[in-house]
Amino acid sequence: MRVLRADLLGLCFGVRDALAVIETIERPEEVAIHGQLVHNPIVTNMLQSKGFAIPAGSERPATPDRPVVLITAHGVSDAERTRLTQAGKRLIDTTCPLVTRAHQAAMKLDQEGFHVIIIGRRGHVEVQGLTGDLKSFDVVESIGQVKRYPNSRLGIVCQTTFPERVAAAIADSISRFNPQAQIRFVDTICLPTKEHQRSLLRLLPQVEAMVVVGGRNSNNTRELTRLCQEHGRPACQVESAHDLDLEWLAGFETIGLTAGTSALDTTIDEVEKALTSINILEGARQ
Repeated sequence: MRVLRADLLGLCFGVRDALAVIETIERPEEVAIHGQLVHNPIVTNMLQSKGFAIPAGSERPATPDRPVVLITAHGVSDAERTRLTQAGKRLIDTTCPLVTRAHQAAMKLDQEGFHVIIIGRRGHVEVQGLTGDLKSFDVVESIGQVKRYPNSRLGIVCQTTFPERVAAAIADSISRFNPQAQIRFVDTICLPTKEHQRSLLRLLPQVEAMVVVGGRNSNNTRELTRLCQEHGRPACQVESAHDLDLEWLAGFETIGLTAGTSALDTTIDEVEKALTSINILEGARQ
């Protein structure tokens, strides 16, 4: 079996920067992480073992009970940031710069009198941050949710990890449903997300099946898996090497490997090592 890596996979700079900040914190027992730092249970378990407080579910607590609050790479609204500060919390901000850019784009549209349409997953923490300071907005997840709006000016921005091709189709549908409106589209999908997907598409013709590494709740990781399936390549998404179905994978001669933007380098390497061990296992059986 051959294992071929995508030429771009794994951690984006926003997640690397957030993890680098984490390493500089001397008293993690005083710090509450406001949500999931990244959608990766391996990282979550590591942070909990260091003493950081992390909410059990996907919901952020109203007011964390520790004196220091770390804002995750997904960001928060300005209103939320102010509320936490007024509650006496000291903030450590690891918001990804590309999320900040999306927030600024949405705010600018709002201030200029546009009804803002966020193309993204309703309820996702990043989307909550994007909408938290807006006067007039809608969130659209699919073409089926597009409608005619009564507004004369519509501004469109995207969740940074939303699928590029789906966002383009939704934006086109909004234009067709609203010929009466002035429409301004700001592409805020982050470049690392786009490049991970494009790298995967370059790899798919060379392989028979794919392994996608990343958290089950990671939006961009799930999209990589969907891309494989849409292009006729069987794919399994795993959080670690322990999740691999080695017997199923042994049926293929060439396996592709990619990973979402919150997958650690060490995890990717461990998965690749497990995949290459299939040859050893097969040889032993023979």
